[in-house]
Order: sequence, then structure tokens, then C-alpha cells
Amino acid sequence: MASCLPNLLLLSFSLFLLFHSSLAATTSTTAVLTNHGGPILAGNLNLTFIWYGNFGRPAKNVMRAFVKSLTSNGDFISFQPHVTEWWTTVEGFQEAAGKGKGPITVQIGKEFNDAKCSAGKDVTTDIIKDLVKKYDAGDPNSIPVIFTGRDVKVQGLCTGNCSFHGVLEKKPYLIVGNPEKECPGQCGWPFSKADIAPIGVQMNPPNGNVGTDSMLIAFAQGLVNIVTNPFSSGFFQSNDTQTIEPASACPRIFGTGSFPGYIGKIRIDPDTGGVFNAHGNNGTKFLLPAIWDPKTHSCWTLM
Repeated sequence: MASCLPNLLLLSFSLFLLFHSSLAATTSTTAVLTNHGGPILAGNLNLTFIWYGNFGRPAKNVMRAFVKSLTSNGDFISFQPHVTEWWTTVEGFQEAAGKGKGPITVQIGKEFNDAKCSAGKDVTTDIIKDLVKKYDAGDPNSIPVIFTGRDVKVQGLCTGNCSFHGVLEKKPYLIVGNPEKECPGQCGWPFSKADIAPIGVQMNPPNGNVGTDSMLIAFAQGLVNIVTNPFSSGFFQSNDTQTIEPASACPRIFGTGSFPGYIGKIRIDPDTGGVFNAHGNNGTKFLLPAIWDPKTHSCWTLM
């Protein structure tokens, strides 16, 4: 017999929201992103995973499962909402840019392991460039994705960005840091206590590891931003302090009814207690960030 625990938990969150209606807000945002006319990524995206630092098999499998779930329906009919629905919203930026419609198929082409951190554990922009050249040279059609271990510090992370992308020799790249040790309060929420008020409720990660599930959120955000603004000429809004992109326009929003300190409507796995808002293939679960919707100029979520 199916458990009613998830529904009860959702009800408790709804009641929490009801009794805090004076604080509640919709998934609106003050950001208004503009299409600057530059190219966005479409078609087939071939990712090169570079594991910089010590990563166990479970962490790697979470990232791989997420990529496989983006464009493979697997259990889509039985388990909703599915990751593919989230990715369909990203694919919609093509139409918003006047470039027609079409699927964006993502796959992992190659993987490299640098467990000993050959360039050191304080990663600067120059080191990032060296890593891209070392592991991804000669493949103009791939997008390098560098994941850094929990004891690696990355220049530029934890200062408003939990992942960031750039361009090297006309090739976009993405770097994703592990915030568990360096900045859990900034990039580990809702799985770690936030270091800004209101702190909000600390949740259990869907895959059982704070660092891994925090990195998954940052990876998902970075992937959205690199697709919609690969060369800093696509969808974004600039102000005096930062550039806001489609995923960074909706910080700490994972479900409808979100407000500061409350992530919004989500589900809780009755077996593990982990929170999630998206099903992947083969029984996997993920907590995925909101995306700025160019049609409504608001933050869109799966739930």
C-alpha cells in the first residue's frame, strides 16, 4: 500500500506557508533579462567531465545520472515531474531568441580524473585555463566541466556564484565547486545552515551527501547559464555589481510559494527524508533550481 507520508509532508509545508502569508511571495523576480542577440547553444552538447580532487563513485554517479535524465524519458510517464520537463524549459530559450525550436541533447563524451590536484588546491583563472587545455585540447565541439573536490578552493566561487562559466579560445567551459567545507552557508543551503538571514530550515539532501547534492544544484544552474549565455552575449542582465543570468536570477527558489528562508513546494522521500522536486531515470531524485522564464519574466519551477 502506498505511503501517504509525502502528501502529509507537503500539507505541513502548505500550512506553514498559509500561516506565514504575510511573508509569502510568488516565484517572481525583479530581474528582467534581455536577449543581446548573441548565439545560444543548441543541438548536441558534448560534455567533458574533469574531476579535480578526490571524488567517490557515488558523487560521480549522481552527476552522470542527472545528465542522462535530461533528455532520456526513462520513467517519465510513471514518475512526474521529471528532469526532462525542467530541461524542456531550457530548450525554450531557442524560440525566445528567435532561433526556432529543437531538442538540446546532452551527453558525457569523456571523463578525466585528477585526484592528486596536479596544479594545486588553490585554483585560479590561469589554472582553470591550464586544466581545460590539458584535458580538453583538440576537441572544439566539447564543453569542459570541471568539478573540484571539497578541499579545493576556487577563485571567484563563494562570492555570489556557486559555479561559473567562461570562454577559452572560443570554447565555453564550466567550473563547479564543492561548498561543503569552503562555504556551506552560501552554496550549501538548503542542506547546510545559511549564513544570511533568514536562515530557514535545513533539509536532507536527496542523494545523501551535502557536498554532492549542493554541487548538483550548482551544476544545473551553470548548465542553464552556459546554454543561454555561452559567450556573454545571450540572455542576461548587468548591473553595477554582477551579471544576472537565467538560473542565477532565481536564487534559493525550488518550488512555488518560495520566500526567503523557505524553498517553496517540494517533496520528501519517505525512505530517506531527502527533499526533491524532480524524478530522474532509474529511480533517481534531484532538487533542481528555478529558471527565469523569458515568456513570463518570472522564476519557473517544476512544482
